[in-house]
Amino acid sequence: MEHKQNKLISLKHELKESAAWTLLLTVFFIFSNYEKGVVTNMLTALPFFVVLYFLLFSIGREKVSEKIQSWINADIKKIVLFPAFLIVLYFAYCFLSGDNPLKGVVSMVPFLVFFPVLVFASRRKNEKKLDWLDFATYTLFLLPVTLINAKPAGHMPVAGNSFDSAYRIVIMLTAVYAFIHVRGLKDAGIFPVFKLRHLWLAIWVWAVFYVSVFIIGYFAGFIQIKGHDSYSFDLIQKICLTFIKAYLHTALFEELFFRGLLQNMLEKRIRQSNAWSAFWKWGLIILLPLSVLAGYTIKGNMQWFPAAVTLAMFLAAWFIEKSGKINPGNYTSLAITGVLFGLVHYHAGSIIYIGFASIAGWAYGYTWIKTKNVFYAALVHALVGISALVFGLELLK
Repeated sequence: MEHKQNKLISLKHELKESAAWTLLLTVFFIFSNYEKGVVTNMLTALPFFVVLYFLLFSIGREKVSEKIQSWINADIKKIVLFPAFLIVLYFAYCFLSGDNPLKGVVSMVPFLVFFPVLVFASRRKNEKKLDWLDFATYTLFLLPVTLINAKPAGHMPVAGNSFDSAYRIVIMLTAVYAFIHVRGLKDAGIFPVFKLRHLWLAIWVWAVFYVSVFIIGYFAGFIQIKGHDSYSFDLIQKICLTFIKAYLHTALFEELFFRGLLQNMLEKRIRQSNAWSAFWKWGLIILLPLSVLAGYTIKGNMQWFPAAVTLAMFLAAWFIEKSGKINPGNYTSLAITGVLFGLVHYHAGSIIYIGFASIAGWAYGYTWIKTKNVFYAALVHALVGISALVFGLELLK
């Protein structure tokens, strides 16, 4: 009885924390849109904004996860309720915002939301070992999400300072629910929490990364210093809004998928196999040629740079793994996801940018390893994203 009471107290505490973070973000949301003359749009978006972000800030927490898993208990009728609720929220918001949610590729939303949930619901409840189906589901879920430009996305609000869209938040919630609650993936760390040591870690990781990149980029002609005449109130406000948007729209989404899910699954799969060197070897065999190909299919100087970064990251992972001072697989999975993160930035059309993105992937992944929290990895990601604006730098191709 006492144990149940303690669990209930912990659950309430987690929900209160989520409510506090949601309230803080909502204040920023209202403040940033109140002066834009889009009050009607803001008020339409507000209840959906609050509900979606409260869910996002809650669903990955330990006691909340335990409660949800205990309630659904592999019952398919209960399992499908949450994705159905997300679909209703998305379509309702699009409709109230004046968009037709049935036009274009957005009609795929029900498929995208139900797909990973139903795949994992079909697995045996006691199946703990990660296998090819988990990674295939991840890939088949992520590819259409990233490659298809969903319209209407349901920006909140549709006019004004939109922090993110209902579509992307629904996708993130689906990913957390499917992989964490239905599949039972542990240690993803998908919830906001304030810890001073984690904040300090994120700041120094960002600082070390950006100083290193600045030195390389400046002498390689990739970075030019433009500077600012002054740090006016308007500029500071722009920096703050850009940071919030970068954090919520880009960083949190990418860190959820690359660190909370992919790196996490790879780490666990490598540990289950008890053969980190095999994953290291095949990771290098596959990713090094791809890095060479990426570098030499883009016009420009330093075509060797992506491959050099890939080799350096895998060598670093090898020596760290061989030391035996860390959990096997931590840095092999970090090297693999870091290089993959760089390669998916091929679309930027910049050789040096691919290499820097791989190094950034290492920085974000390292932060996740040390904090076991996606939100701090996203913090480093967002800080990197706004650094050029903060310091008045221009990034060249």
